[in-house]
Amino acid sequence: MSELMEAVPKQSVDMWPGRPYPLGATFDGTGVNFALFSEVASKVELCLINDDGEETRFELIEVDGNVWHAYLPRIQPGQRYGYRVYGPFEPSKGHRCNPSKFLLDPYAKAISGQIDGHESLFSYRFVPPYEFNDMNSLGHTMLSVVTTPFFDWGHDRPPRHQYHESIIYEMHVKGLTMTHPGIPDDVRGTYAAIGHPVIIEHLTSLGVTAVELLPVHQFVNDTHLVDRGLSNYWGYNTIGFLAPHNGYVSGVDLAQQTTEFKAMVKSLHDADIEVILDVVYNHTAEGNELGPTIAFRGIDNAAYYRLVDGAKQHYYDTTGTGNSLLMRNPHVLQLIMDSLRYWVLEMHVDGFRFDLAATLARQFHEVDKLSAFFDIIQQDPVISQVKLIAEPWDLGDGGYQVGNFPPLWSEWNGKYRDTERDFWRGEPASLAEFASRITGSSDLYEHSDRRPTASINFVVAHDGFTLRDLVSYNEKHNEANGEGGKDGESHNRSWNCGVEGETDDPAVNALRLRQQRNFITTMMVSQGVPMLAHGDELGRTQHGNNNVYAQDNEISWINWDLNADQKDLLAFTSAAIGLRMAHPILRRRRFFAGDARHGGGSELGDILWFKPDASEMDEADWNSGFARTVMVFLNGDAIPELDAVGRRIVDDHFLLLFNAHTEPIRFTMPAAEFGQNWQVRLDTTTGQVDPPNARPWRAKSTHRVEAHSMMVLSTTVVPEAERAAAKSRAQRATASAAKAPIHSS
Repeated sequence: MSELMEAVPKQSVDMWPGRPYPLGATFDGTGVNFALFSEVASKVELCLINDDGEETRFELIEVDGNVWHAYLPRIQPGQRYGYRVYGPFEPSKGHRCNPSKFLLDPYAKAISGQIDGHESLFSYRFVPPYEFNDMNSLGHTMLSVVTTPFFDWGHDRPPRHQYHESIIYEMHVKGLTMTHPGIPDDVRGTYAAIGHPVIIEHLTSLGVTAVELLPVHQFVNDTHLVDRGLSNYWGYNTIGFLAPHNGYVSGVDLAQQTTEFKAMVKSLHDADIEVILDVVYNHTAEGNELGPTIAFRGIDNAAYYRLVDGAKQHYYDTTGTGNSLLMRNPHVLQLIMDSLRYWVLEMHVDGFRFDLAATLARQFHEVDKLSAFFDIIQQDPVISQVKLIAEPWDLGDGGYQVGNFPPLWSEWNGKYRDTERDFWRGEPASLAEFASRITGSSDLYEHSDRRPTASINFVVAHDGFTLRDLVSYNEKHNEANGEGGKDGESHNRSWNCGVEGETDDPAVNALRLRQQRNFITTMMVSQGVPMLAHGDELGRTQHGNNNVYAQDNEISWINWDLNADQKDLLAFTSAAIGLRMAHPILRRRRFFAGDARHGGGSELGDILWFKPDASEMDEADWNSGFARTVMVFLNGDAIPELDAVGRRIVDDHFLLLFNAHTEPIRFTMPAAEFGQNWQVRLDTTTGQVDPPNARPWRAKSTHRVEAHSMMVLSTTVVPEAERAAAKSRAQRATASAAKAPIHSS
């Protein structure tokens, strides 16, 4: 228990009227203001819990605008509390009030404990005839905790990397740190571990600019998983939208998760790394009508949840979890916006990735990019200024919305993921779309006046195979989940390189390493924003499990005991990121135009596509079902952008050589007008980076590129002014020579 919390006998506590805003429990240094929204309640009791688990109830008399409120002086941070809400229990009308259920505060900034699956949590008895359940759930549920808003942020400032300067690293608090030998045992798997110097050093040496944390809002550990010896690992089961998950805190004091989370953010910011949260505002952990009553259901079910028209005892579900939040209700929108602002202003996070974001756009039943949710995000002076990333789909009708989110938003580009996988596994007729994806997916984003940075480019994420497993397994191997192999995606677009699973065959392992380097390099030379999943730079495996949502163990945790190949892959990944960050041509802010007119001084196009023989691609080449090779010229003298002081940006020219064919291919360098001498920068066959003493590849020379590999080359650009001056000098010299007297012997 917290040393700050004391048992509070009822007779020693005064109750003043308080204020209806802000919602939640707000400590002001002297006492706490409590405020709870419910328009269906007929009576609300605030319940304080002391160290012995004893409950003291206070009836809230003051009600303004359906907000029940009171101020209790002398209450301190660490105080545990909750509510009991009286009102109609009429499921057919959408109402499920039940004062026997001890309810969490939806605005709780810290939460203690977990639910235990006891029958008292449910509104019905477990045995027929499933009658109304008036068992008291206190002792079997979670408790809200008063927190302190005070924290020494020092000189903390958000890094504010622009999208085109970003390298996003999707990571799990526990999975990244649980086995790291440099972290003390009692800190592993916590917020403090993420802020530990060894993790900070790994992220900075890799070149990461932002971590995207899998859900850290307080979530429920599903009892059906606990009963099977498993647990909710990913955390997509939120119950507290303002509370950091209590399972990731290293200390034992109540509410310490808030200060420990802030300390983690401060440490990451000190290292110039942004913090992006994966947030789950589309549903809650209460599930459908058969789920437990933990908070929202008992407070005001019809206000918080989308119910089935004409059968309001059932929930309208577009998330596959049993319920969906009612996005057209102003109090639901207020909760989401208050939560977002809290995490930015009080917790100093830098952006959000919205899980199943299409559900948030369902003001009624259809997905509407003009919905109230997008309107309030657009006009909010705080949230509109941070990174906003959508998972642009849900499970409802018309839920696949890649490319359809409005300005301000970037999206997980599922089409990029699928196309990259298809191209590198040799799927026919994938070259044309591959070209579109690596150049920023203008077909998806340009129509809404968005730029390449609207595309979050990824090959794998938490949901699915790891990168190593993507090139090692054709089939999922989810036996450990105990669902008979029915869970997880069956169409993975993976290729095992000839052998299913682990092997000692050196040729197969070499090919798998090459394929991993192909995917990483492709991401780093693609326009848009690259996102790595944690451990992919280390060759992490889940042994073919593509759905580790319930595997909080060695299957999902990173194994930091690296072999030589894994260390080499880490070094290669860091070099590929470094190359991207050093060259603006690899991370343009605008789409390619395909000609020179948009490029400033260059006489060449800003991008050109060549066949291996250095002739330009034509329509027939793009439409060939068997085309698996291409050479891409990126013009570093045709970048339509200015630097921070207003100068036109000029970079090196680059050549990208892709060979997804099963055989080696000979590539001929373009003519000298594109570059006289080309240096190899990355070679996925050997894993070499800027090979020392390597001879340059001269214009029109021919070179072998191995099967299933790619190469990145660059050459220094001679700026247009220097070219013009040299041309002028040559012309003057020619003219002078023509006028000179001729002497004969």
